[in-house]
Amino acid sequence: MVSKDQTIGGIICLVCVVIAVLYTAGLFYFGNPLSWNIQFWLVTIPVFIAFIAVMFIGAWIGWTMATTPPPKPIEEITSEIEEEEKEEEKVPKAAEEEKRKSEE
Repeated sequence: MVSKDQTIGGIICLVCVVIAVLYTAGLFYFGNPLSWNIQFWLVTIPVFIAFIAVMFIGAWIGWTMATTPPPKPIEEITSEIEEEEKEEEKVPKAAEEEKRKSEE
């Protein structure tokens, strides 16, 4: 079963990858890149690298959200802590009873 956070993470990852692919295709496929002058490339290349880096970070965050299991509910955590505390209280009592029996 997929949680809400995992679904959102998958959507974020997918959207970032699709936008990066469309941006790359739009930049290099459409138009005539051979007729562009050097000033265009001086602006285009840094913007392209920065945009792809931002899309990569977004996709990475989405992937992490999609593949991380959801956390336990607070009620489960508190009940586990209470059970552990009860078990810790029982252990010293059992040790005291054993000492008494061995002394007798």
